[in-house]
Amino acid sequence: MQVLELFSGVGGWRCALDGRGSVVAAYDISPHANATYTLNHGDRPHAMELASVARARLLAHGADTWVLSPPCQPFCRMGKGGGLEDARSRGFLSVLELLEVAPPERLLLENVAGFLESPAFDRLVASLDRSGLAWRSWTLCPTQFGIPNQRPRVYVAAARQGILDATPPAGAPGPLAPWLDPVEATELYLSEAILARHKPGLDLVRPGDHRTACFIGGYGQRYVGSGSFLVTDHGIRRFSVGEVARLLGYPEGFRFPESVPMQARYKLLGNGLSIPVAHWVAQRLPS
Repeated sequence: MQVLELFSGVGGWRCALDGRGSVVAAYDISPHANATYTLNHGDRPHAMELASVARARLLAHGADTWVLSPPCQPFCRMGKGGGLEDARSRGFLSVLELLEVAPPERLLLENVAGFLESPAFDRLVASLDRSGLAWRSWTLCPTQFGIPNQRPRVYVAAARQGILDATPPAGAPGPLAPWLDPVEATELYLSEAILARHKPGLDLVRPGDHRTACFIGGYGQRYVGSGSFLVTDHGIRRFSVGEVARLLGYPEGFRFPESVPMQARYKLLGNGLSIPVAHWVAQRLPS
């Protein structure tokens, strides 16, 4: 497969493909995401807004497979619900227009659960049908794959040759402890002042629990509704960037450039995808 990675972020789809095929080009407008992508994958994404990229440029890459995670803010429960009217959907709309006139052989897409109930999903399905691609969609969560992290997402796989049939896993997550850092960073602990203000609204978990809430891009800056916080014998702390990355399935060698601030690292992971789940979906594509 010759893969075009759109809205590439830190390269989640590239990780999920696990060496299957070759990424011929990636596109993202975030400098922090592109620096992280380059550090981990060796290739530098094109720092361009997709809505402004000429069709001929994208087609010139010769990709037969597109993978994408369009901006989720227009469809997420904490967003403004702008959907396709949101300015952040312009790039996605341009991809759909190209899909209808020059479709690839295969396509993979991931987005928040709200995407499924939005006009954007209907528009995607219509474009896939017009392009002659067979498709399937799933709403999947890492907990089904044994991972103690609640992150329900919509996945779509499309291919001209049809989608390989398989029943999604229906496993149960194990305890959280094996996913935690062996040595805690003391700076992750919340101060008494923060706890006095926010503790009643925090999603609290312990190492023996079998779940964590979905970590969003605002984790590390927001407290309520941004993800779980860990209760230990020493107090209550944030999950580290490494722990969040581990729960999302990024490889242990995954790194961030020193120039990327801590809050930006949480944001990049919060805007990323669950690698094991995306890998399962990618396996539904024929070669």
